[in-house]
Amino acid sequence: MLSTQSSKLYMQRLVDILLTFKEYVVLTFLIVVSIILLNSNDNSQIRAIRSYTVGFVGATQDFISVVPNVFALKRENEILRQLSVNLSDEVNRLREARLENMRLREIIGLKERTTFKLVAGDIVGKNTHLLRNTITVNIGEADGVKPDMAIISEHGLVGKIIAASDHYSVGQIMFNKDFRASAKIQRNRVDGIVSWSGGEIVNLENISLMQDIKEGDVITTSEYSTIFPPDVKIGHVTKVSEQPGSLFKNIEVTPGVEFSSLEQVFVVIASVDSERVALEKKVARKK
Repeated sequence: MLSTQSSKLYMQRLVDILLTFKEYVVLTFLIVVSIILLNSNDNSQIRAIRSYTVGFVGATQDFISVVPNVFALKRENEILRQLSVNLSDEVNRLREARLENMRLREIIGLKERTTFKLVAGDIVGKNTHLLRNTITVNIGEADGVKPDMAIISEHGLVGKIIAASDHYSVGQIMFNKDFRASAKIQRNRVDGIVSWSGGEIVNLENISLMQDIKEGDVITTSEYSTIFPPDVKIGHVTKVSEQPGSLFKNIEVTPGVEFSSLEQVFVVIASVDSERVALEKKVARKK
């Protein structure tokens, strides 16, 4: 009894749906009948219509298939762009590793050449636009660093330590108006004093007009300093001139160290000869 009532309700709903969409039902029925008639008719005109219809349907399918391809190509381009960025980052990291390797090789060569104990440090602070330019290094007294110790790099003389705490130290670089270093011309061993008066060069002073000085001569530290070890490269002569009335030549020296890009340094761990310093000060006071 219940199943009969359910069947009647189902049929009633179906009839209601058909009546509601009767226009669409009739249209669908007519389209189906038309298709059947077209397929069963072998007339030449009907065949032409079928051919055009098949071509139209095929062209429509091709056009529709292009839409997913556009989205697929867009996604593929995004993947390729991301891959290009990753490869560019990889190249940059490899280039940086190569430069770091070259720096380490030069540093190792420096360690092999010198007889002094060296402590390596990274520059964590830098002032290079003042009259008293300094650098801050992440090594200090805990590493054996003390004031009046020389600072060098693989390219030559940097400066000297002027203050130190447990784990940091401040160095006075050559581009500092208070900096002085005993120097010599490597070619003929003529002695002078290196100082700075501004700009990107230092001056080699106290060289008489009689001395043979040429552009390109290499300047190094001399044996007469109580702070700097001998034979550390300072730079090379880039200009030699004479000033009327002066007994000395004006000599400009370009440092071997590029301070703007300097990142790592070495502090020469060597104690000052206190006996020599005391004697020299005693004699100087008597003059």
